[in-house]
Amino acid sequence: MQESMTIGELAARSGVAASALRYYERLGLIRAGRTSGNQRRYERAELRRVAFIRVAQQVGVSLEEIRAALDGLPDSRTPSAKDWERLSAAWRSRLDERIRLLTKLRDDLDGCIGCGCLSLQRCKLYNPGDVLGAQGPGARLMLPPAPPA
Repeated sequence: MQESMTIGELAARSGVAASALRYYERLGLIRAGRTSGNQRRYERAELRRVAFIRVAQQVGVSLEEIRAALDGLPDSRTPSAKDWERLSAAWRSRLDERIRLLTKLRDDLDGCIGCGCLSLQRCKLYNPGDVLGAQGPGARLMLPPAPPA
């Protein structure tokens, strides 16, 4: 098995465009070595990092947060199960909250599909007189309470 990959090989293997890989590298999310001709070469372990980046983005984690998490992983060795466990523990409560919110959105909006809000007495999103506006911006009936200022 080859030790390193070109950017085209990493793009093909990971399903991420070469332009995105260059962007990830610029942000410090992944690392590439250089050949004597200044061509990028990626170690195979970068595939795991790219997969992690893609999954984290899919669940709403920002690239800045992803970089902070990856910065805590070792540079000189492949991350161990303990390394990944430590990283996931830091995000667990946030992901649990996202799951709770998505479940609430799914369940509360079931009644809205095709309703056209003809029955505001039963609408779970109805806020007569905008009484919830004092609690802060956004969908107060769906979002968790805003932290005190």
